[in-house]
Amino acid sequence: MARAVCWSLGLALAMLWVCGGHGAESRFYFGSYYASHMVLQQQPSRAVIWGYGVVGATVTVSLWREHVNYSQQITAVSGDISPGNAGVWKVLLDPIHASGPFRVMAEQRIAAAVDIITLEDVYFGDVWLCGGQSNMEMTVLQIMNASEELSQASYFPYIRLFQAGLNESAEELTDLTSIAVQWSAPTAEILGKGNFTSFSAVCWLFGRYLYGKLQYPIGLVESCWGGTTIEAWSSKRVLSKCGLNGISDNNEMPEGVGHHQPSALWNAMIYPLKRMVFKGAIWYQGEANTAWHQAEYNCTFPAMIEDWRQVFHEGSGGSTEVNFPFGFVQLSAYQHKIPDDSFPWIRWHQTADLGYAPNPKMRRTFMAVAMDLGDENSPYGTIHPRYKRDVAYRLYLGARAIAYGDTGVVFQGPFPKHIKVKNKELSIVYSQELAVLELGEDIFEVNCCTTSNTSSCNWVPSPIVNSSCNALSLSLKQCQGKVCGVRYAWKEWPCALKKCPIYDKCSGLPAPTFLLP
Repeated sequence: MARAVCWSLGLALAMLWVCGGHGAESRFYFGSYYASHMVLQQQPSRAVIWGYGVVGATVTVSLWREHVNYSQQITAVSGDISPGNAGVWKVLLDPIHASGPFRVMAEQRIAAAVDIITLEDVYFGDVWLCGGQSNMEMTVLQIMNASEELSQASYFPYIRLFQAGLNESAEELTDLTSIAVQWSAPTAEILGKGNFTSFSAVCWLFGRYLYGKLQYPIGLVESCWGGTTIEAWSSKRVLSKCGLNGISDNNEMPEGVGHHQPSALWNAMIYPLKRMVFKGAIWYQGEANTAWHQAEYNCTFPAMIEDWRQVFHEGSGGSTEVNFPFGFVQLSAYQHKIPDDSFPWIRWHQTADLGYAPNPKMRRTFMAVAMDLGDENSPYGTIHPRYKRDVAYRLYLGARAIAYGDTGVVFQGPFPKHIKVKNKELSIVYSQELAVLELGEDIFEVNCCTTSNTSSCNWVPSPIVNSSCNALSLSLKQCQGKVCGVRYAWKEWPCALKKCPIYDKCSGLPAPTFLLP
């Protein structure tokens, strides 16, 4: 706590200096998200350390590990003039394997003046970025079995947590404006401090599963804001690519609230992290776009992923992979018996209209299907299901496969390989062995066309009548014309809790929604 107070005072002084309030000759600081207890990205990446210094000075960074004769010195000259005529220095360390703790010392020399700043208890491991809206914001206090989870928090001291403060900006910022949780080991207080106010449950649980498998330090960086659209988290490049450049959300979103504006959160809460080196990212967002630019989500989401990748790669001097792994949560259930297909459409658009991930349009991505986790009794509204442990575990399986190359991990639910109409039945052959929990009456639908005119087509139920190892047979008795398409789980609330009809037999992962011609 004392460290956080000291850092806040230091940041205030630093900002005063950056704006020209104090003499630069005595000012020397790390970037805002460098602090004791942090995790830096391990090999093969080169971790980046950066901060503010005097233009023309020489900065030397040294790493010292207790009880080991280990030190490393890298020298960089300040450059990249920032507002207020302050220099920005950036050092790329040689690759260091998962280990620690280290003392990190940065020394600035200019003429006869020497300034030294240090960080303690720094580890190397894997650093993951967690973004999105309120379902990513939900804290451990708000999930199922919260008391049990909070009581175990202190058992994982090598998982370290960081949370960006909530800020928006009309322009891309060099650094974060505020920090909600400075780098810390996990505690029940941090993980369970109020509703939507402290550290993310999905981010924490994902990291805990990773640590359980990898057994080396994990750094978790949360930067999310409830109720926000993807446009707020996207750069102007993304908006322009998807035909949304210059469009304001003022007419649809709460009046006068800046964080709903296009690029406002990208500018203030993502772009400033570009110099940090990440292993990958996970994302839980989309509910806000069910009513805003829904049709464009199949462009904005893949474009945002690629833009984040490019900016982080360049900002870190090539240390963050240009195609770093990106996991996301497909939307859960929301409302029963509502004749609105906005949620199914966003689920479909989250996969760039291909139905699965990774795919040719979204390489090195992985998806946690969540439509079977609807929570009718959630005190935070049905849009906020409490089954975040399931969500995090499904993301973890995807990360093992995509980020860590574990080829033996099943991380996707069954998806159709072949569809064939024969007599009055439709046969679907799947990519995996099936566990069929029930013969659903209306979970499958076919687009039935009585003439060649598409206006004569209607979606009608196609009940499951039979199943085998990896195939289903659907009845076409309710279709008196030609089958022009088939879809699965095309509803806001498609099935009961953990009881969708189709799961992978081995992993228990649910089949995703699909819409096929």
